[in-house]
Amino acid sequence: MAFNFLLDDLNQHLSQKTIGTDKGLAKLGDSIVNLTYSMAKSIYLTRNNPKNRIIRTGNKVSKKILAEALKNAGLKPFAKNRGDAHDMADTVEAIVAYVWLSNKMSIDDIIDVLWKALSGDISIRNQEIETARKAFTTLLNTMKKFLPEH
Repeated sequence: MAFNFLLDDLNQHLSQKTIGTDKGLAKLGDSIVNLTYSMAKSIYLTRNNPKNRIIRTGNKVSKKILAEALKNAGLKPFAKNRGDAHDMADTVEAIVAYVWLSNKMSIDDIIDVLWKALSGDISIRNQEIETARKAFTTLLNTMKKFLPEH
């Protein structure tokens, strides 16, 4: 089912800032980001478990990880001018929701990009933070082609 009609108002005046600063998109994207990362982490941990155990986990992605991924992907122009880490994380969430609502990437596509970008021993918090930052940077770089250039 297509939900892209929820973008009709944004598409009338489409710009990087329109997408990146939309609070409604950020709220939708927050759920998508946390769901897809939890699934990606569960897949990664299960596939890399020496005891062949199924591991299911649920995690919230920190604002700092998302803010750094936004900078690393060169998508800061989508964020508020002089925005803090919270604002930049909201921008990532809005971008993810926009791409999903536009039917450019499915939830499965997002999960696939994230879990394949994870690496190392993510049971160690510092390693998980670093690999999650890289995974979200990879996701944002993948999504760039679906975003307006201005």
